[in-house]
Amino acid sequence: MTTYFFGDTAVLTGRTLRHVTRSMDTIITTVITPVAMMLMFVYVFGGAIDIGSVSYVNYMLPGILLITIASGISYTAYRLFTDMKSGIFERFQSMPIARSGVLWAHVFTSLVANLISLVIVVGVALLMGFRSGAGALAWLAVAGILLLFTLALTWIAVIPGLSAASVEGAGAFAYPLIFLPFISSAFVPTATMPGPVRWFAEHQPVTSIVNTIRDLFARQPVGDDIWIALAWCVGILVVAYVFAMIAYRRKIA
Repeated sequence: MTTYFFGDTAVLTGRTLRHVTRSMDTIITTVITPVAMMLMFVYVFGGAIDIGSVSYVNYMLPGILLITIASGISYTAYRLFTDMKSGIFERFQSMPIARSGVLWAHVFTSLVANLISLVIVVGVALLMGFRSGAGALAWLAVAGILLLFTLALTWIAVIPGLSAASVEGAGAFAYPLIFLPFISSAFVPTATMPGPVRWFAEHQPVTSIVNTIRDLFARQPVGDDIWIALAWCVGILVVAYVFAMIAYRRKIA
């Protein structure tokens, strides 16, 4: 069964990836919003924000990377919703393939598509002056955290992709996720925020993830933030996966 699962999932992932490569506008659209935000914050607002001696593009890039992921997973929900409405799931269920392979194919496609988007955004940041003295291990750690965050949000995206009543509803869930970095340490220090907002900013998942990535880029000790970030990512992933599988079983029952 394990062999069938991996083989079937690989074939189905190839199918979904072909759909993405044939419509690269989805990746371009995903990248445009975070790049536009990066340009606006660095060249319009950056000079008015006091972050010490750190380059502002270095300071805010981690938050932009998380926004990129949040933008990208809305297309995961859209692609899944489209497959559900087209009846492709029912056709696959009548074939001798792993039942969960279709779902995992969308998840792996999300990881690949978001990786491409993240590389493009980092490339633009380098053109804007982003520099990091981080070594290979630090970059691998950053990549691992972003991969885990993408996986967690992708499984969240699976839920509306399976259960939404309309294509608009399937993608709309991503808007709060895109907004979340704005109430965190992504763009300004949390110390500048009023009490209740500061408390929320310091205790939501984005802040610990942003702080960890920022410290890794700057070759600074990450402290407890990395464990908090990993706990948030793993916790969200587990809960989202459970609810996604429940929604999936209800749809194919």
